[in-house]
Amino acid sequence: MSGYLEGKSIAITGAGRGIGRAVALLAAAEGAKVVVADYGVSMAGEDPSSEVADEVVAEIRAAGGEAVAVADTVTTMEGGERIVQTAIDSFGRIDGVVCVAGNLRERMFFNMSEDEWDAVVETHLKGTFTVFRAAAPHFKAQASGRFVAFTSGAFTGSIAQANYASAKGAIVSLVKSVAAGMHRYNVTANAIAPVARTRMSENVPMELEMGTPEDVAPMVVYLLSDKAQEVTGQIYTANGGTIAVWDQPKEVREMRKDGRWTPEEIEARFAEVGVEPLPLIAQIEERRKAAASGDKPNA
Repeated sequence: MSGYLEGKSIAITGAGRGIGRAVALLAAAEGAKVVVADYGVSMAGEDPSSEVADEVVAEIRAAGGEAVAVADTVTTMEGGERIVQTAIDSFGRIDGVVCVAGNLRERMFFNMSEDEWDAVVETHLKGTFTVFRAAAPHFKAQASGRFVAFTSGAFTGSIAQANYASAKGAIVSLVKSVAAGMHRYNVTANAIAPVARTRMSENVPMELEMGTPEDVAPMVVYLLSDKAQEVTGQIYTANGGTIAVWDQPKEVREMRKDGRWTPEEIEARFAEVGVEPLPLIAQIEERRKAAASGDKPNA
């Protein structure tokens, strides 16, 4: 390896499995000292354990790297602070945080319970905030730092995962807010929308072109590096050999008049602004047709 992150201290949540593990292993191979943070629970949030984090630490150390394990929840401020403080106590500083920890409670919106909503929003969105918030004062004081969050293409909407899509959409807004607020301190914030085969993707009811967790890790390492100093407020997709950037939301059409509109006036001129097609609705129709013919629909 090239030592791309030589001397950096990086904390990674959800690092016991899947994408988090791949990021931890590559970051360590590129010279970073790594906090492997993973609560080690099942997809249903049960049976917490530090074993998965310990196993990744053992892999890193066996390869000659430096790492420590933390089995703590990201859903509390105290948990986020302990993850960041472990990096400082173990390695003397914190240079980057990567928030991969996540879960799923898949359910149609009209059947979703409060617990199913809270569990997903708490882990994905709050779990990103708690770690970001804990690292922010350190990044500000040292005038350097890297925030990397994980969103999903589902932030544009999901048929059976309104909780997950909402959390991932909020993470995009959080990243953009952090990027703007921390820019003056030489700190960057970016998000990855990965497409990779993991525990959370294996039950997706459609055919997806998917890479592996190891395909996602290089983009994260790049964003953590000094080479990405001018990259902030961005969303990138990493899928196999493809890396793509998402556009920034903007107004596309407008209509104007002097004074306040009436509903009738809006109706008469509505075609001037019209609608932007929602791809998800087209996908629903495609899936219905595929299901009727017995085929598995494409994404």
